[in-house]
Amino acid sequence: MQTKGFWFAGVMVMLLLASVPGTSSGISVPDTVTLNNQSKLYEPFNFNHANHIQMTKECSDCHHHTTGTLVRDANCVRCHRNSSETKEVSCKGCHQADPFSAAAIKEKDPKTYHLDKTSLKAAMHRNCIGCHEKMKGPIGCQDCHKRTKDGDAFFNSGSFAPKHKPAKGGH
Repeated sequence: MQTKGFWFAGVMVMLLLASVPGTSSGISVPDTVTLNNQSKLYEPFNFNHANHIQMTKECSDCHHHTTGTLVRDANCVRCHRNSSETKEVSCKGCHQADPFSAAAIKEKDPKTYHLDKTSLKAAMHRNCIGCHEKMKGPIGCQDCHKRTKDGDAFFNSGSFAPKHKPAKGGH
C-alpha cells in the first residue's frame, strides 16, 4: 500500500514539473534578471522572471525561437521555420546595445534579413510594453525604471526641474 502512495506522489511531482516552462526541458532559468545595467538615465532593476513565466507559460512569447519552440511571426518563419534551439536566450544575445556602432555595422551580412534588427533597448521595450498593454501591466517609464540623477538632469525633472512659474497670460 505504501509503494502505491510513493508512486502516486512521484507521478504528481513529474506532472507539476512538466507544467512549469524550462523545468520539463532541463533548462535552468533564473528567478530574477537584472536589466538596464548599462543605462545612464535610469537605474538597473530586478526583473521578476519567475512571475512572468507563471503568467505567460510560453517562453517563446518573449524569447522568440531561441528556446526551441515554434516560430509564430510570419517574417521569421520565412527563414527560421525549422530553426533549432540556440545556446543564448537572453535579449542581449541577439540584440546589441548600439546597433549603429562601427563594430555592429561591420558584423552585418547584407544577405541576411536581420539588417534592421532593433537595438537591445527597443527589443525589450517593444516586447514588454506590447504585452503590458494587453495584460494591463505597468507601461510608464518610471513604473519599472527609477531615474538617476543624470536622468533627472536630462529630463529637467526632480531637483533639476525649473523653479519658476510661467508668466500669466501664456508663453
